[in-house]
This record gives sequence, C-alpha cells and structure tokens, in this order.
Amino acid sequence: MVNKNNKGLGRGIEAIFKDFESPDIALANVEELPLEDIRPNPYQPRKIFDDAALNDLAESIRQTGVFQPIIVRQSVSGYEIITGERRFRASKLAGKTTVPAIVRTFDDPAMMEIAVLENLQREDLTPLDEAQAYDTLIKKLNLTQEEVSKRLGKSRPYIANYLRLLALPAEVKKLLNDNQLSMGQARTLLSLKDKKKLTPLAKKTVAENLTVRQLEHLIAQMNAGAKKAKPKERPKSPYLCASENQLGDKFGTKVNIAQSPKGKGKIEIDFATAQDLNRILALLDVNLD
Repeated sequence: MVNKNNKGLGRGIEAIFKDFESPDIALANVEELPLEDIRPNPYQPRKIFDDAALNDLAESIRQTGVFQPIIVRQSVSGYEIITGERRFRASKLAGKTTVPAIVRTFDDPAMMEIAVLENLQREDLTPLDEAQAYDTLIKKLNLTQEEVSKRLGKSRPYIANYLRLLALPAEVKKLLNDNQLSMGQARTLLSLKDKKKLTPLAKKTVAENLTVRQLEHLIAQMNAGAKKAKPKERPKSPYLCASENQLGDKFGTKVNIAQSPKGKGKIEIDFATAQDLNRILALLDVNLD
C-alpha cells in the first residue's frame, strides 16, 4: 500500500528496475533459496519492523506460503536482499527454510536507491526512518538535497525538514519513533535555542500533551528569555582594577584588562581619534615613521 504522504516518488521502483535490469525481466526464474544463505540489504533504511505485523505475515505464510518472490543479488557468500526483507523475516518466523526469490545483478548505488524507494512507499515508515533514507542517498550517492528532491518528486524544504530530525537527541528520537511525539512537535522542538533544554521540553510536551501551537508559544518565551539572560562576569581582582586605573591615568583614556582563569588575558586601550591614537603610541614609544 502506498503511503499517502509519499506519492509521486520520482521515477519509482519500476523505472529503476528498467534502468538496471536485463531485457528478460518478465521471464525471470523464481528460485527457492535457503534462508540461511540470505542477508538483509546493507542499505536498508528501515530500522524498526513492527512485531505484530510481522507475526501476522508469518501466520499468512504458514497457511498459504509466499506469493511474491523477494529479489536478491548474489554476493561473495550467499545473497543480499534487494527488496522483500519483511517477507524474508516473516518466513523465518513461520519456520520456513527457503523463500522464493529472483536473483538479479545490481550495483551498490542501484541497491541503495531501490531500498530507499521501496521503503518510502510504505505507510508504516517512521519519520526518522524516512529522514535516514534521505541522508543515506545524500551521503552514499554524493547527492545534494536538491538532487534528492528531484529524484523522489519531493520539494527541497520537505527533504530538509526531515533531515533536521536527525539532529534530535537520542531520547527525543525514541519519543518520536514510539509515536509519543508527532512530526510537527519534533520539528518545533528544533527551534529551541538552548539545546540542553530540548529533551526536558520534549518530555514535558508528552506529559502535558502540548499541541504544536502551545509548544511554539512556549519556545518563543524560552528563546526570548535566553536573549535577555547575560552571562555573569567574574569579579576582577584588586590587582587588575589597580592596574587598569594606573594605565588609565598614564594614557589619559579608559583601559580594560581581561584575564581568563588560566592566566591568559588582554589589555584594551580606548582612543577617540587618529590623533588620540598617535598620542598613545608616542607614550608607548612606538614610532611608525
């Protein structure tokens, strides 16, 4: 079933298959391959598989078998799944020892793109899985966000908004994966300037069932408060204060001495005009002629 939010995924899986398959795809032979010889697709973006859905599929396979073959490619040892990992996993749960499969020849970029497209067309893909899929295409295929958006038929801002989710702290990602936070809430949380407060605010959002509008208002207040708060300055030692006064008297202007806890520091001498600067340089015995 196609994800209603993911319609129009560029060329689609069928077009990708036409790009990389041989002309006899319609005459492909289905083989019964041992499950123990098959490994998941290394580029599979989906990290979470619903246990209840897998058990339902496994029960169906026990009763009627696997109707649609999985597609694999031959690797150095055994086979790697191109599409059909859910059927592969469910077949194992059903106690099967083999699974119907079609063996095809694909390079790594083709495998990656097909895995991403197949997953993006599913309803149960989590926002983080979708974000990871886009990130995989960008990093592994050296694509830009604009290129990914054109390839998948999505707008660049749409892709960018999902990629931003990957910057969430681990605890907040878990809340999102567990459907305790919505995509809208997660995106809103990213606008919080003080990132140390992001996780506590996410937990507050869940506990108080805050709407996106309420969360936006709360974050606006927190960000405004962060602007007003100024870091406290360390009080200067009597020695530094006395030194500033003596130098100020010598140069006839304001002098500021700043020193870090490690001992390093700087001296700032104010001047009002070019003539004032020349006067101070003369006092320092600095000749620029």
